[in-house]
Amino acid sequence: MTDGFATRAIHAGQHPDESTGSVIPPIHATSTYTQDGVGNQRAGYEYSRTGNPTRTSLEECLAALESGTRGLAFSSGMAATDAVLRSVLRPGDHLVIPDDAYGGTFRLVDKVLTGWGVEYTPVRISDPDAVRAAVRPNTKVLWVESPTNPLLNIADLAALAEVAGETSTKLIVDNTFASPYLQQPLRLGADVVVHSTTKYLGGHSDVVGGAVITSDEELADGVAFLQNTTGAVPGPFDAWLTLRGVKTLAARMEQHSANAARIAAALHEHPKVTRVFYPGHADHPGHEVAAGQMRRFGGMVSFTHADGEQAAVDVCSRTRLFTLAESLGGVESLIEHPGRMTHASTTGSLLQVPSELVRVSVGLEDVDDLLEDLLAALE
Repeated sequence: MTDGFATRAIHAGQHPDESTGSVIPPIHATSTYTQDGVGNQRAGYEYSRTGNPTRTSLEECLAALESGTRGLAFSSGMAATDAVLRSVLRPGDHLVIPDDAYGGTFRLVDKVLTGWGVEYTPVRISDPDAVRAAVRPNTKVLWVESPTNPLLNIADLAALAEVAGETSTKLIVDNTFASPYLQQPLRLGADVVVHSTTKYLGGHSDVVGGAVITSDEELADGVAFLQNTTGAVPGPFDAWLTLRGVKTLAARMEQHSANAARIAAALHEHPKVTRVFYPGHADHPGHEVAAGQMRRFGGMVSFTHADGEQAAVDVCSRTRLFTLAESLGGVESLIEHPGRMTHASTTGSLLQVPSELVRVSVGLEDVDDLLEDLLAALE
């Protein structure tokens, strides 16, 4: 029998402690481990940069949730992104990225990897033919977000997996916005999944982390080598906090999605809102694809203000329950202005976001209270 998602979230990689019977696995707050002889490691652990039992529990759980065979935890989502890209790319290689990629990913590619001799092309990842046309002989990676951050465009992951297969490239999917509860890209043909576990997986805005999950053993070995060599690993308490958050992921994502659907519907009818970016709407260009590959439509909503940039900034400053802050995916609702905050690094580039754009991460508060707060800020 295959365990269901919520069962795996609570039990995968998390066994009661053998020595005490503790139901919750302990935090192994140690930097090093006694050895039973030179080169004779007890339980396979020698030094916590290389491996830690609490981190192992998290890595096994994340692999199970994404239907992969290997999970590798990092100190942040950007550390995970950097490790997987450096494990695949070499100087002279090329990658394709979304033309509305997350600002931090764009900064890494545009400011760091190009200095290493890597080339890139932004493309509308909702169009598989455009992605195929962007592939060059030296293309090694198709980097995809779905939904994208912050415009919530949807990629047909199965179609892009076909493009990757035809072109001998690796399809790497940033699944942060969806979480493994709503979408599992490896099942749709992706080679690798990346997460900022800071967001929905942790879920409580109290820990920063990242993860890489794959069933490609050779690629996993390369990422693991960089994980150990560069040392961007989470501490045991960070791993434990993320595991604690994962246990409630299924229940939280259901409520995030339900609340976001109500918020998006209200914004759709508001005279000060010119456009709502939310894949749950039937008029969203990626709605049918999202409905086919996602369980629900998630907790993220973006919209543009009819009165321009300053009005959008003012809305972000007037809310009471929506906290003005970067990040997303926590139990509390957040609001931000991407152009001046999370995506400021894209200013002046092909990836620059609309100046009148507002992004909200819809939390778990009573949705009627959230609606009252946001609509009052719009007035």
